[in-house]
Amino acid sequence: MRKFGIVVLSFILFAFAANAQKFTLDKIVAVVGGSVILQSDIEILNAQYVVQGAHPDKCLLAQSLITQKLLVQQAAIDSIEVKPDDVDAEIDRRMRRMTQQAGGQEKLEQFLGKSVIQYKDEMQNDVKEMLVAEKMRQHITEKLNTTPQDVKDYFNKMSKDSLPTFNKEVEVAEIVFEPKLNKDEKEYYRQKSQDLLDRIKKGEDFATLAIAYSQDPGSAPQGGDVGFADRNTFVKEFTAWAFKLKAGEYSPVFESPDYGFFFLQVIERRGEQVHVRHILISPAITPQSLERAKGKADTVYNLLVKKNDKADIFSTMASLYSDNKETKYTGGMILNPENVEVRSTHIPTDKLDPQIALVVDTMKVGEVSKPVLYTDERQKKSYRIFYLKSVTDAHKANLAQDFPKIKVLAADDKISRTVSQWFAKRRKETFIKIDPQYQACPVLKGWSTPVTTAVINP
Repeated sequence: MRKFGIVVLSFILFAFAANAQKFTLDKIVAVVGGSVILQSDIEILNAQYVVQGAHPDKCLLAQSLITQKLLVQQAAIDSIEVKPDDVDAEIDRRMRRMTQQAGGQEKLEQFLGKSVIQYKDEMQNDVKEMLVAEKMRQHITEKLNTTPQDVKDYFNKMSKDSLPTFNKEVEVAEIVFEPKLNKDEKEYYRQKSQDLLDRIKKGEDFATLAIAYSQDPGSAPQGGDVGFADRNTFVKEFTAWAFKLKAGEYSPVFESPDYGFFFLQVIERRGEQVHVRHILISPAITPQSLERAKGKADTVYNLLVKKNDKADIFSTMASLYSDNKETKYTGGMILNPENVEVRSTHIPTDKLDPQIALVVDTMKVGEVSKPVLYTDERQKKSYRIFYLKSVTDAHKANLAQDFPKIKVLAADDKISRTVSQWFAKRRKETFIKIDPQYQACPVLKGWSTPVTTAVINP
């Protein structure tokens, strides 16, 4: 998400909101049209950041709440609304994060001092207002267009001494070959999972076996209990059984290609949420499966080195053979992890995966690497072939090499100025009264409406 000149700090809901009850509604910080902002609102918002190790300026917090009120009031005038489903989805997303960080739903409810369902009801208005404000902000800038001339003008206005320096960047494509177990190799793990399910059905304790055998690090310590969750929480195979069974029923053993063999028990249903516990048995990669993956990688590599036009053939081979779903249909191109929104394939070398960087550092542009053994963050091994498409050395920004990057900067600047102008105009049309303590904030200087010239916004 782009940053605006007017600082609008987003809400990051966390399991500390229950502490709001400790704050006293002792004074009004600001009146914005027909809306009131209380000191407790600022304290609650501040607590959300402090818990994460941040210490934001309360002047900025006050400004963010005032600007949100302005946006919401204009949204009502412009008939801009959000769908109830969007509000519910955002609340569910937040609750999943809170539940995970609290260590389960039971612990979260203990901390909140209320049920999750009750808390979700209390969140409705705040979340709805935040989403409306964000939608209004997007509406303000949705018709903006950054032309090539805008980019040139923006660049030409930049001081030559302040031109940004771009680090060395590379474009890298990959073909991933994941080791796959054959039917006989899988059967051992499916049977292991079935044996555990049979033991539970004969009377052994589910939680004890989950702690001892489940390979899901998130739920095993809790006896396999994952608490309440909605349909968007789990992989599709898990969701299908979790929402099919009745309370107390067990699923059969089933497979998820990405994780392994599961079985689960439904504990309780509450509307569109289900409380389940499960045991996961993840198959271990065998030396034989890894060798098969290497053999396939070697075959593809031998085909690649015989071709002159490496770029086109590599793209085709990636779409045919790669097991990476994220790069399979992009010609194998790896996206810049810090610039995914614009789908940039130019990756600064200091942001490149160290394992990949070690390989491409020895390559020339247009070369294809031999298959290399790669280990991801889940310690999952695969063989990968890399293609080095381009290298751009570190340099001062210039239009010839960096037009796409400068266009992003120019677009951000245009959006920032447009939003700032909108707020400047809206402030003059809306009655705003700010407590003297916050009137001293530099970022709120001039925001209070002189009483004699106030135009009260109904």
